[in-house]
Amino acid sequence: MSYQVLARKWRPRNFASLVGQEHVVRALTHALEQQRLHHAYLFTGTRGVGKTTLARILAKALNCETGITATPCGVCSACTEIDSGRFVDLIEIDAATNTGIDNMRELQDNAVYAPTRGRFKVFVIDEVHMLSKAAFNSMLKTFEEPPEHIKFILATTDPQKIPVTVLSRCLQFNLKQMPREAIYDHLGHILEQEKTAAEPAALRLIAQAAQGSMRDALSLLDQAIAYAGGKVSEEAVRAMLGAIDQDYLFTLLDGLAQQNIKAMLALASEMESRSLSFDSALQDLAALLHQIALAQSAPEALGQDLPERERILALAQQFDAEELQLYYQIALHGRRDLPLAPDEYAGFSMTLMRMLAFRPMDAGAAGALPPAKSKPEATAVRSAGAAAPAAAPPKSGAAGAAAVAAAFDGDWPQLANQLKVSGVAKQLAQQSELRSFDGESMELGLAFSAKHLADRAYQDKLRTALQEHFGKPLALKIVIGEISGNTAAVKAQSERQARQGKALEAIQGDAFVRDLMDTFDATIVSDSVKPA
Repeated sequence: MSYQVLARKWRPRNFASLVGQEHVVRALTHALEQQRLHHAYLFTGTRGVGKTTLARILAKALNCETGITATPCGVCSACTEIDSGRFVDLIEIDAATNTGIDNMRELQDNAVYAPTRGRFKVFVIDEVHMLSKAAFNSMLKTFEEPPEHIKFILATTDPQKIPVTVLSRCLQFNLKQMPREAIYDHLGHILEQEKTAAEPAALRLIAQAAQGSMRDALSLLDQAIAYAGGKVSEEAVRAMLGAIDQDYLFTLLDGLAQQNIKAMLALASEMESRSLSFDSALQDLAALLHQIALAQSAPEALGQDLPERERILALAQQFDAEELQLYYQIALHGRRDLPLAPDEYAGFSMTLMRMLAFRPMDAGAAGALPPAKSKPEATAVRSAGAAAPAAAPPKSGAAGAAAVAAAFDGDWPQLANQLKVSGVAKQLAQQSELRSFDGESMELGLAFSAKHLADRAYQDKLRTALQEHFGKPLALKIVIGEISGNTAAVKAQSERQARQGKALEAIQGDAFVRDLMDTFDATIVSDSVKPA
């Protein structure tokens, strides 16, 4: 017997075996059980998610010799002939090649006649969006008042191209892309039935490469079995797909955390020598950065069985949340610009250098995963290599605290602008107002509208900057509530408004401008005036 590819051999034959489209199966099952049958159905979705398969299952449900049912028997002549593509009352039309009005007129002529074998004559039109405008117009009358023995099932990957006059006459179902876990589980089940061994990591790579398409996943699995010549191993699948070993990505991020551009570029050169795909590398790097960001904000969202879970959690402590967002965007833009680069190596290495070039000045001391009982006030944090302030050692005890407090005149807005912080931590400083300071601890007030700035990581960065400024350990407390408005942000806004007012007064008082206004009845557009 000739070999049958997995995608055809394991095509679902009933609703129960259809994977990943439970919302559609549920709606169709209820409709069939209650005999609430529509005359036209539209299935939309990307390639390989089950549109044509679902159409054939629905045709069996409508024509099964046991009656209209959500569970066709699969053994009667109607069911077996539909499965083998020989049922005379199931007419499948490829709209990509039959696009014209003549094809639709032929369909309409055929629709007049009663079914030969089945209960309904079912027309399945695949890629229906490819039909011409004239063909769509010719279908409208049949769609609006179809004979009782006719059912239309339309399938398309691009519903936006279907006229609304046709859409409004169809019952529409949007098929989702298959979740990776669903694809992974289904591949494992198939290999178990096929008695073929495979490494779980290899199946996860195939599930990822399929990008939500079960048909693509089965085709890749067929290819992997042939490539491996036996057990489907992770190494074989990586070689087949040109996929990037995760170790490369973790090493790249380690180099990024240590600002070691030489090591990063050496790794990029090694990837080039092995002919690895830089496009896939940037895609996987963005996915890894997403997982690290999840580890910072919601560690429970990472799967417990994720092989790299511990390495991801470790990297989450080496980067700030701001850095991860920046690197994620750079990876996405780098991948988008890769076709425009002189060559792929140049585009990839430039992306890595861009990550370092735009790295925040105070990045590197991530605080997104702090110990549960850390006592930051007990340790003075100083950036690596920073010189100690040229001042006498701080006094100890109450005398030292009093000296520090006396050295600060209480002008928090001015101090907030002087602190060596950037990004969200700088916003936290500028949006806060001073409540109290005794030389050892500082309490800041923050409005309810800005409470999102009070994340633990940003508080830690602000505390570090304060400790560097005063040259001693400090405790910092942020209180969310009503504030008077004595903040650097409010002060800066007031100063901008004052400068704007003076600029407007200067323009209005200018003799030349006044002559223009008097002579030509001109007016000053206030928003266009900018202070010099």
